[in-house]
Amino acid sequence: MFLAIQHASLVVADLQRSLSFYCNTLGMQQCSRPTLSFPGAWLQIGAQQLHLLNVPPQTRISTDNRRCGQDAHVAILVDDLTQLIQRLEDAGVAIEKSKSGRAAVFCRDPDGNALEFIGAE
Repeated sequence: MFLAIQHASLVVADLQRSLSFYCNTLGMQQCSRPTLSFPGAWLQIGAQQLHLLNVPPQTRISTDNRRCGQDAHVAILVDDLTQLIQRLEDAGVAIEKSKSGRAAVFCRDPDGNALEFIGAE
């Protein structure tokens, strides 16, 4: 079911400073990013990406799904998103559909860590 880590996200305070570090200092390349309600940048690293999120950091980890996509998270590519959604719902795990319109959902693990699952279909 689980195919690969698609991206990791980091919350950054100063997007331009972070882009200078990741692109100029480290030599990473910026790639396209969907239109979202908050600033950020996507960087391509081989087949994976690093997402820089310029949003206020959360002061504590929450167990609800609000702002999962704007929180530090790991994105995992899955071969059957519909089946995974059903498994999460059957287990009583709250999910949040991606606001970008992609075939993706967010949830939190028992410790409040944000996870994103992206359909490969």
